[in-house]
Amino acid sequence: MDYIALNVPCTDEELAGILTAELADFPFESFETGDGVLKAYIPQERLADCKEQVDGLLARYGVGGRYISIETQNWNALWESNFPAVDVEGRLRIRAPFHEAAPAGETEVVVMPKMSFGTGHHATTWLMSRAVLDLGVAGRTGLDMGSGTGVLAIVAAKCGAAHVDAVDIDDWADENCRENVAANGVSERITPMLGDVRRIAGRSYDFILANINRNILVADMPAYAAALLPGGDLVMSGFLEQDVPAVTEAASKQGMTAVAAAERDGWMLVHVKKES
Repeated sequence: MDYIALNVPCTDEELAGILTAELADFPFESFETGDGVLKAYIPQERLADCKEQVDGLLARYGVGGRYISIETQNWNALWESNFPAVDVEGRLRIRAPFHEAAPAGETEVVVMPKMSFGTGHHATTWLMSRAVLDLGVAGRTGLDMGSGTGVLAIVAAKCGAAHVDAVDIDDWADENCRENVAANGVSERITPMLGDVRRIAGRSYDFILANINRNILVADMPAYAAALLPGGDLVMSGFLEQDVPAVTEAASKQGMTAVAAAERDGWMLVHVKKES
């Protein structure tokens, strides 16, 4: 699958956050900011359905955007030039094969992102990874929903999770996840699954990790609640501060209570627990 990167020059952090929240209502799958540019990634085949509305949105805020094609064959080169190794508080290093290995005593996850998202450099993946380190997943079963590269499932497995299902709707992400799971030596405890939230029907989990976006999280909340065992943990990110009430309200309606929240670079993480 080929992607389009929408590059929007934006030096105002508040405006970048607003634009990200607005663009999240369209089929953009990931966002990043840096060097005064907001980058929003969308599958090429999905852009035609919303380009006119997106252009209108940008015009309303007085900004312009440039659409850049990212073909499968040049994705690795793009990430190799822009993706630094990521350190999570000296406890976890997420790196690509071309980076130096983590120092002794630091948990390491090696991912080659290809066309998938989830390299750890983005604030939401960093927040989710740190949450997994502190969640107490050892011996528990989990779900990484919208798994992308599989990085969160791999982190959970390396923290001792008994088994993790890694679900993503994108066939390229599913393939990439399988490669990364094998490369990290955790194939026996992670099952990549191609599909959407319907794949988890009838399954049960002690914890669920969902780094997606506000709209999908809210829409899929009943499915998460049904799959989560009593007393289980649902950790979510992929949304901004103004989206927190919508996410926590949706969780509350399904019998889950917010127990923690965290912020990084304007992005939020919310941890809820299902009633015992």
